Amino acid sequence: MPNLSAARPGYGKLSLFVNARNGENTGRRRNAGMRWLFLGALLVLSSLAVAQNTPQVTGVDPASGKVNDTVTLSGGNLGKSSVSSVYLSDDKNDYKAAIVTQSDDKISVKVPQVKPGDYNISIQVGDKLFIKPVKFKVEE
Repeated sequence: MPNLSAARPGYGKLSLFVNARNGENTGRRRNAGMRWLFLGALLVLSSLAVAQNTPQVTGVDPASGKVNDTVTLSGGNLGKSSVSSVYLSDDKNDYKAAIVTQSDDKISVKVPQVKPGDYNISIQVGDKLFIKPVKFKVEE
């Protein structure tokens, strides 16, 4: 039976998990805390596992070029089983670049027929197009 006392903290609170010695609610709080800790760790580890398989573009060499120049994208998980197409993207359109060579850590593409300007590098994975934070400048 819970112990109620006007002199103790939590006066008037009735809990099924009260420690009779000091009036603390121990069992339920500890279990809830452990559940939240486990759930948080599971969420972090699962997001890391998914991120390891996601194609990443970390750089482009050279950073600028003309139409029909060959450009090399570097990164990870860029093989044919992951990345099906590469695009140069502006605010309105995506322009498909012809893939010359492709490996797990590099893709070489030809710059498509586009107007001079700054473009984002985008990759197609399955039916989704991912715009990467890597820029390429098309010169005249």
